[in-house]
Amino acid sequence: MSPAELQLSSQCDHIGGLHGRLGARSDPVAIRLLYRFCCLLLGWLRLLARSSAAKDVEILVLRHQLSVLEHGRPKPTFTLDDRAVTAALVRLLSKRQRISLKLLVTPRTVLRWHARLVKRKWTYPHRGPGRPRKSAAVRTLVLRLARENDGWGYRRIHGELLNLGWKTAASTVWKILQQAGIDPAPQRAGRSWAKFLKAQATGIVAVDVFHVDTVFLRRLFVLFFIEHDSRRVHVAGVTRHVTASWVTQCARSLLMSWDDAHVEGTRFLIRDNAGYFTEAFDAVFTAIGARVVPILPGVPRMNAVAERWVGSCRREATDRILITGERHLRLVVDEFTEHYNAHRPHRSLGQRSPDRLHAPARPATDEQTHVFRRDRLGGLIHEYTQVA
Repeated sequence: MSPAELQLSSQCDHIGGLHGRLGARSDPVAIRLLYRFCCLLLGWLRLLARSSAAKDVEILVLRHQLSVLEHGRPKPTFTLDDRAVTAALVRLLSKRQRISLKLLVTPRTVLRWHARLVKRKWTYPHRGPGRPRKSAAVRTLVLRLARENDGWGYRRIHGELLNLGWKTAASTVWKILQQAGIDPAPQRAGRSWAKFLKAQATGIVAVDVFHVDTVFLRRLFVLFFIEHDSRRVHVAGVTRHVTASWVTQCARSLLMSWDDAHVEGTRFLIRDNAGYFTEAFDAVFTAIGARVVPILPGVPRMNAVAERWVGSCRREATDRILITGERHLRLVVDEFTEHYNAHRPHRSLGQRSPDRLHAPARPATDEQTHVFRRDRLGGLIHEYTQVA
């Protein structure tokens, strides 16, 4: 055999051996492919035998797990809603379905979630030892009573709370005052002159006369009375000539317009030493049990409350209007007096008007509150009111 034939024969043997090895390797791959195909076929046949409800549940479980994986990258994170949905869907699966499906959680995880919910439901908020803290309303009321009544001790405040319907212990009142830095014993603060004079103001009435020049250079006089405790003004009359009989008659008319309680509560009358305040005028007030106190000569500050009202009336009304006559002056003074008594705030009364001295505090305003303006004396005085 020639060398060429020998080389051809060796190459044929090599190719035959290679084909044999490839055939031996392809047999397992074909077997595996056939096995996978049979498994898929059996799985498909099993799905045909199952109900549509079971398949829907599996689809919901798998979709929910995909949503958890999407918003929980790189690690799946279950929120409270995800836990509730997962627990509800897993409960609908049968035992065989739970084993066959690839779930992100195990039954032990679901039981741990449930245990946490039970623990949260039956866990009460922790509080420190001792009695529970009193409400803010009780503390505010106790501090208000202590602030407004410096002579009240904690026992007196405790009694007032019981009368108002607040059931609390005296020791609680004592503790509230101590925490606020207020002495629980009475007389927490010394008596000041302002408090002393304010306490004596009840029952004191002052009288005075002021003049206004008209546009025709005529002088008119206004007689008025003012109460010290409430700062309420009573205009008794307007005249061109002040006489003793006219002043006395105005005083009688004023007392007749008051009720019995108001008349009996008048204890002092402060007046100046003008000649028209005669003994007949003083007798009108001494007859009701009041004491007439004339001021010293040249000391107008002894009648400062009345002088203060005269200054307010001049600055806000009469000095800003050309008065034409007696009737015009009476209209202007009455209009300003009504504003002074019903609307104008006073610092000595806690920024309240005399007629609203004992009225409840107004509610707080908000963005829905509208403020309206009312004009008096042709727009010289503005009054504002709020409407919700």
